[in-house]
Amino acid sequence: MLSALIARLRPAPLLRPSQQALFCWAGALLVAGDAVFWLMFAAVQSDSGLAGLDGPVHSLMVDSRNPAATMLLAALTTLTSPETLSVVGGAFALAWALRKRELWRPAVLMGAMALAVVLTTLIKQLVSRSRPPTSDFLLGPDDALSFPSGHTVGIGVFTVVLAYLVLSRSGTRTTAVLGFSAAFAVTALVGLSRLYLGYHWLTDVVASFGVALVVAAVAVFTDAARHGTARHGTAKSRSGVRKGRAPSSLRVSDPSAPDAQA
Repeated sequence: MLSALIARLRPAPLLRPSQQALFCWAGALLVAGDAVFWLMFAAVQSDSGLAGLDGPVHSLMVDSRNPAATMLLAALTTLTSPETLSVVGGAFALAWALRKRELWRPAVLMGAMALAVVLTTLIKQLVSRSRPPTSDFLLGPDDALSFPSGHTVGIGVFTVVLAYLVLSRSGTRTTAVLGFSAAFAVTALVGLSRLYLGYHWLTDVVASFGVALVVAAVAVFTDAARHGTARHGTAKSRSGVRKGRAPSSLRVSDPSAPDAQA
């Protein structure tokens, strides 16, 4: 009994440098996401700040519509709807698990997407913001609430978390920059489609970026915490950083690899 109590009082193992860096990244994402969301929430509640651009930006989007852009952005918003993205994400995660014979990373991805849906639904109900005029909707009626944009949150979480889970295990600095840049670009394009099609205000979309960053921070923290207790091969942990590989702040060992289970 006494020995068990003493064992409980022993200090936890020190964090590895790579794990510390990941925790710092998660903290930075959390702070940035919180700041963006709460600034937009305050602007909406007080009808000030960026909320003053909601009407002008909506009018600009409506006035700038053309057939080619409408066809492209309508297809994009249909493919990235929360319902469609849930099915696609689930199928992707299942295929990943079967092909790579691992459960952790697909589970983190699906967990992040589920958290995004829960947070978006909860915030919509708490804020209860109305959408722009229904006469400006291009794809038919939508009686859901407006703040934040579920499309933007969903695609932001999917692409950013997927980029992290892949690039944190392998890749170069160049692929890391390109991967995350592509994730943010796709998210921004989906947000633009929601403005163009008339379903959201500007502050809805900007707030959605904040929510996506918060969920991504939770995913990064969860992944980093799990790797802190995983067993790693000594050769792997002692090897230096190879030139041209992704920075250690974004690279962790994959527990599914043979040397990670030695």
